[in-house]
Amino acid sequence: MRNTKNLSKLLLMIGLLAQAVFGQVRIKDIITVENSQQTALVGYGLVVGLGGTGDRSSSNRGAVFTIQTISNMLERFGITVPKEQLRTRNVAAVMVTAKIRPFSIVGSQFDVTVGSLGDANSLEGGVLLPTPLMDTAGNNFAMSQGPLSIGGYNIETKAGEQLRKNHALTGRVPNGGTLTSLPAKNSLDIRKPLNLFLIEPDFSTASRIAEAINNFSAQDSVKAAQAIGPGIVTVSFPDSFKTLYEAINYISAIEVLPVVADVEARVVINERTGTVVAGGAVKIGEVMISHGNLTIHTRSVPVISQPNAFSTGGQTVVAQVTNTVADEQDASSAVINETTTVTELALALNTIGLKPRDVIAVFQAIKQAGALRARLIIN
Repeated sequence: MRNTKNLSKLLLMIGLLAQAVFGQVRIKDIITVENSQQTALVGYGLVVGLGGTGDRSSSNRGAVFTIQTISNMLERFGITVPKEQLRTRNVAAVMVTAKIRPFSIVGSQFDVTVGSLGDANSLEGGVLLPTPLMDTAGNNFAMSQGPLSIGGYNIETKAGEQLRKNHALTGRVPNGGTLTSLPAKNSLDIRKPLNLFLIEPDFSTASRIAEAINNFSAQDSVKAAQAIGPGIVTVSFPDSFKTLYEAINYISAIEVLPVVADVEARVVINERTGTVVAGGAVKIGEVMISHGNLTIHTRSVPVISQPNAFSTGGQTVVAQVTNTVADEQDASSAVINETTTVTELALALNTIGLKPRDVIAVFQAIKQAGALRARLIIN
């Protein structure tokens, strides 16, 4: 019963939150601006200063690319060492990943993530050597370097004992990346329309965004915004704008305009965890729900038979007697009226006394009965 009450409270809270979605929200909360996507960067480098936990240089499981990289680096410094004499236990080959924040400028700093590429045991205490970062097209945009922050450790003794906390083969370098050049798309052009991409594409929401911008814009003769699809709204800058400063102020004013965002009616079910999430737009047609449990208990009881006292021709026998009991609880029923909301449905299911697993079965049955006015998503 406690689980049922908790489920009822959860559905009530979800209903209240979903109702808030149908209120006014800022445009910036439901869209992303063109060219505001983050640029993913990747690089290959070396981490040095490890206490004997780096990549191995011998045996078949050694990291050959680590030895090759160290050899190439030393040659650039005028040092030539035979590869077979290199010892790399204090060095590890790593892959460096990062994302450039939108509209960053040259010199901006950002965090980078470092992950082991070879067979190192731990990157604890390591320092990332200067590593160029490039995009998927191979263009270099940034450099990264600095000491790693692991947040864990991995200690192994010669006796085979191991003490481990978190994952010591992945770390971060706070502000370890520096932007050296700008991606081509990381800029605004006031001569071209600006695209606003809806996070959740919807025809109604796109139309309302365009209407709100047109009501705000000073252009009376020409519409500043047009919804060209459920996921895109184009915005043209006024002809009077000559500088990027004016365009930025215009976008800033548009972002805070209130609109009413429409939301598709959905019921999401996760059968692995028994989680049910229903939006506030979900409606239930008139339907009757009946729920009852049938429990069968089967128990074997040992019975011991012994011969009479002082008898000469008997022996002790152990037998099993099976006792089967069927316990069927009284079925509980509830009638769900037409256009029932999530809140009303939660109260109705609470009166029946359903558990989360039963609620999942009920939603599936309501969908099959044609009474669920929403899209059912099962994960």
